[in-house]
Amino acid sequence: MPTSPEDALAERERFLKQLSPDTAFYRLFDHMPDVSFFAKDRSFQFICASRRFYERFGFSAEAEILGKNDFDLFPPRLAENFRRDDELVMNNGEPKLNIVELFFTQQGIPDWFVTNKLPLKDRKGRVIGVMGTVQSYEGRKQLLQPYLQLDRAVTYIREHFRTGVTVAELAEIVHLSPRQLHRKFVETFGSSPQSFIMKLRIQAACEALQKESSQIGEVAREMGFCDQSSFTQQFQKHVGLTPMRYQRQFRLRVG
Repeated sequence: MPTSPEDALAERERFLKQLSPDTAFYRLFDHMPDVSFFAKDRSFQFICASRRFYERFGFSAEAEILGKNDFDLFPPRLAENFRRDDELVMNNGEPKLNIVELFFTQQGIPDWFVTNKLPLKDRKGRVIGVMGTVQSYEGRKQLLQPYLQLDRAVTYIREHFRTGVTVAELAEIVHLSPRQLHRKFVETFGSSPQSFIMKLRIQAACEALQKESSQIGEVAREMGFCDQSSFTQQFQKHVGLTPMRYQRQFRLRVG
């Protein structure tokens, strides 16, 4: 006699209750190339992490990262972005998938990772934290064979985002119509090409504003904005602060 969905769920519950607390499913990620796993509690402190995750910070054991948060591990600008995403997942209880996290090298070249975040819930359905996976874009490409033609567009964006990139240019590079390009970008990265480019420009602007000698108007021009007003509007939309307030807060924090 076939098992009903209700019986199957009850059996799963009984099985999981038998597991030892030392049984960590996330250890499977230790054997998956280019994929890391992490989980945080409501205080945004790490409560578990796969080997690849904690080793990227120079730790030799998981215990060394437990109790730390993003501000202990990342530059402030990155930590702020991660915290906003965590808060969104915890507050609405919905996953946030295909987040493109941007990192800049010392040469100012963007590199990025693809992150997925899901809420952690207790037995009563209350959100008690967030868990996620992080995968390098290069590693992610191996799982994106149907969309691999976007790699040429991504490479072009990396090289030209400061001077301006149009959807028409990208569509021509990958031999797609603008509509097809838009659809594939949304399927792959969870955002339109325009949003992808704007996010990269704003992230680069955050990096530039942290330099002691930076001027807001100059940063706006370097990032390809037509004027400072347009830059301020887009910056506040994505960061939640005006460029001036962001710059002041950063300098107060490091001063």
